Amino acid sequence: MTIRVLLVDDQNLVRSGFRMILDSEPDIDVVGEAADGYDAVILARELDPDVVLMDLRMPTMDGIEATRQITEAGEDTPRVLVLTTFDLDEYVYEALRSGASGFLLKDAPEQQLLSGIRMVADGGSLFAPAVTRRLIERFTATTSQGPPLALATLTSRELEVLRLLARGLSNAEIAAELVVSEHTAKTHVAHILNKLGLRDRVQAVVLAFESGIAQVSQRGATGDGGS
Repeated sequence: MTIRVLLVDDQNLVRSGFRMILDSEPDIDVVGEAADGYDAVILARELDPDVVLMDLRMPTMDGIEATRQITEAGEDTPRVLVLTTFDLDEYVYEALRSGASGFLLKDAPEQQLLSGIRMVADGGSLFAPAVTRRLIERFTATTSQGPPLALATLTSRELEVLRLLARGLSNAEIAAELVVSEHTAKTHVAHILNKLGLRDRVQAVVLAFESGIAQVSQRGATGDGGS
């Protein structure tokens, strides 16, 4: 399967650099480029890419609003992978809230960029547990919205799995924590996403912190990936 990618960045040199990397891969096809969020939304609809590499700070329409419009367009919309200069950035947090499936630093190694695109295209989330959780904790500390009504539809086990997701655990790690099979853990995650109307694990983690289901770290709390 060839992964169709749309490049979005207001700097031509940046787009050219990414295109050069991606064009060398037999399973990746750069189908278009956009210099701002407005054009990105239009091209995402016209070109039907699998993945959009999205810069955040751009003229006319920024990457946050473009991400929101692209991911809210309906089913089978492109996955958005955000490109950023600073990982602990409120813009990144807002992009994750808006439907992005993950983020990469612009100076990330080539192999990390390529594996990230493939992972997101395959329906996964580029979810670096330590960094992503710290990011979400930092910007949800003062923005808790209370639990949405949909949380009431989750079983006690699904709520437990949601809390483990918020800690950044993989399906295999969730399975080990709950002493169940990895398939069972994966099924629980799928049910959570379906019941809450979420695209992926990143949005589940954001919701868990914003609703108070997962608690922001306090003094004495466990570190990244702790028990």
